[in-house]
Amino acid sequence: MNRVVVIGGGWSGVAASVTARNAGAQVTLLEKTDMILGLGNVGGIMRNNGRYTAAEENIALGVDEIFALTDKLSRHVNVNFPGHDHASLYDVIRMEPAVRRMLQEKGVEIMTVARAVDVVRDSGEKALRAILLADGRTVEGDVFVETTGSTGPMGNCLAYGNGCSMCVLRCPAFGPRVSLTQKAGVSDIMGRRKGGSFGAFSGSGKLAKESLSEEIQKKLNETGVAVIPLPKELIAPEKLDMKVCQQYALEEFAENIVLLDTGHAKIMTPFFPLEKLRKVPGFEDARYIDPYAGGKGNSIRYLSVAERDDAMRVRGLENMLCGGEKSGLFVGHTEAISTGALAGHNAVRWLKGLRPLELPDQLVIGDLISFANRSLAEEKGLYTRYTFAGADFFRRMKERGMYTTDAEEVRQRVRKFGLEGIYREKIIR
Repeated sequence: MNRVVVIGGGWSGVAASVTARNAGAQVTLLEKTDMILGLGNVGGIMRNNGRYTAAEENIALGVDEIFALTDKLSRHVNVNFPGHDHASLYDVIRMEPAVRRMLQEKGVEIMTVARAVDVVRDSGEKALRAILLADGRTVEGDVFVETTGSTGPMGNCLAYGNGCSMCVLRCPAFGPRVSLTQKAGVSDIMGRRKGGSFGAFSGSGKLAKESLSEEIQKKLNETGVAVIPLPKELIAPEKLDMKVCQQYALEEFAENIVLLDTGHAKIMTPFFPLEKLRKVPGFEDARYIDPYAGGKGNSIRYLSVAERDDAMRVRGLENMLCGGEKSGLFVGHTEAISTGALAGHNAVRWLKGLRPLELPDQLVIGDLISFANRSLAEEKGLYTRYTFAGADFFRRMKERGMYTTDAEEVRQRVRKFGLEGIYREKIIR
């Protein structure tokens, strides 16, 4: 049958679907809500810092259609904000339907409102046969890629965080995420934060741009970014330690309100009490869009990470791979696309009995995947987040001389290893 089933329709699942389909497999993408892209519907930041290098690597490897869309639908390019250079901010309102159309044109079968709740396999076997959905249907496949993320169910927002916030994943309406690796009998890893608690806060929320002052709206529309100093009494540096996005855990993000224009006004803080926010000049009428309880809390992530090898294969299972936050303590859309693309490609290699592809660590994507895996072998690695955009890994990129915005230089690196266009090669004909 040569059928790849991808579970989870965020950026990682999209990338896995693209590369598996490019390689010639039949692909079914399962998504529990009525929209794909998941957190990509509230994120929107691309190409900032080392993500520029990683984006160009992905393009050279052969997932250029994804970055063609994020570039085309960017509201602003070459945006600089505290700690970050040359960011692109895509329109989160327009992106999801555009990506859905791209997948459909490629021949990917998309099943929405299709929440996976269990796996089907023969007794004692390490290979899966099908995925069981909440409505009782089963979806059969030959190889499976789990990209369900690491957020939810909603009780975890209260247990590990600061109150359920009905985030964009909408688990109360469409049901909670289920870890299929756990259902298959494989233990998951849980990330930690300072103090030893599990998980980490999502790092931002969305304000209705129209609820802000005309001056702030004008600044956002013209430049893509607005940095508004906070009154001294409203500065809360302790929130920086909560953030999953440690590349944004800089003093500037505690001392100011940093807004980015992604169609809405993206506020770069896990939460900000609405009563206090409305005391800031220009925010008197401010209103949260998503998370809906952004004045109190946010979603908690990194509660369900699979153990995997550097080819994105789940350890202990024969025909399951993983990508995105399911595959490590990764932060960001580019990181999700990078891991998902490799997982989808290797799923088809598995179908044909070929040796899986492991990207060399002389490429930033390969280095991220292997470095994060090695780091998780030690307890301190559970407290670290891995992103091309900042913190430890971006420093590592610069120390190794791998950070560049020269697209041709990146293409030459990929070409050096004979990998240019590898994600477009037909494996099944």
